[in-house]
Amino acid sequence: MFMHNKKLMYTVRVSEPNPVLASLMLEQFGGPQGELAAAMRYFTQGLADEDPGRKDMLIDIATEELSHLEVIGSIVAMLTKGAKGKLAEGAEETTDLYANITQGNGSHTLSLLYGGGPALVNSAGQLWTGGYIDSIGEPTADLRSNIAAESRAKIIYERLINVTTDPGVKDALGFLMTREIAHQKSFEKALYAIDNNFPPGKLPGKHEYTDKYYNMSQGEGDMRGPWNQGAQWEFVDVKMGDGPVNGGDGNPTVKLAASEMAAVNAVAARTMSKPDADPTTGADLGAGPGAGKTKTTTGG
Repeated sequence: MFMHNKKLMYTVRVSEPNPVLASLMLEQFGGPQGELAAAMRYFTQGLADEDPGRKDMLIDIATEELSHLEVIGSIVAMLTKGAKGKLAEGAEETTDLYANITQGNGSHTLSLLYGGGPALVNSAGQLWTGGYIDSIGEPTADLRSNIAAESRAKIIYERLINVTTDPGVKDALGFLMTREIAHQKSFEKALYAIDNNFPPGKLPGKHEYTDKYYNMSQGEGDMRGPWNQGAQWEFVDVKMGDGPVNGGDGNPTVKLAASEMAAVNAVAARTMSKPDADPTTGADLGAGPGAGKTKTTTGG
């Protein structure tokens, strides 16, 4: 059961309308790193999680993300309030009104299409999609994804803070950015509260490949570091012409029934190319501008 408190989670004070800034703020309303995506990601994970502690944490954070969505949406609405009223009532001359709503980015779309209200789109106008939700139903994988999502959201908030001089907006964005840090901490603690959290899932890796680092991009710029050297790693230089790491000739094979093999052979025979053929094609006959001339033809 949900009940709505009409007071925002964090008091927001916007100095003056700014439709351009409003359109940028939509990145955290309907964007892939935004608050709606976060809320849906954590709600769906929480509903499916069998661990009572993680379930409680995920639902708590998901609900808070909806509160953040309300804060961002309120900022967008306040930043467009002036243009919204003028657009609805025709309170300015056409040229002045046009200039007001087309200051840059997608501010004109926000004003005309959505009436200045927050829309479930990102800052470029891309519609929100459930494809932003990357949960896979395995806590050791989902928690890592959540940590990354919170990290990305923090970076977006940093960038939004850097493009506004409005002290009230900066203050609210600073709060939201800080909560991304807090959520990342919670997810990390929950991840490492699982004894067997690496590798993700149940099955172990094949031991003969788990600790190998294959150097497959060689030449100037090769570097060694903790990602490919030390007690955990066996460094392998892959040379041109080396065979498969598991032996064999490197050619894929499949076992087919006699009837299947006969059908495959029939298809191969029917579609076989003739390497020594040189047929006259549309390009030879001047199929269109830019076709070029591929061979000399004679005749009238």
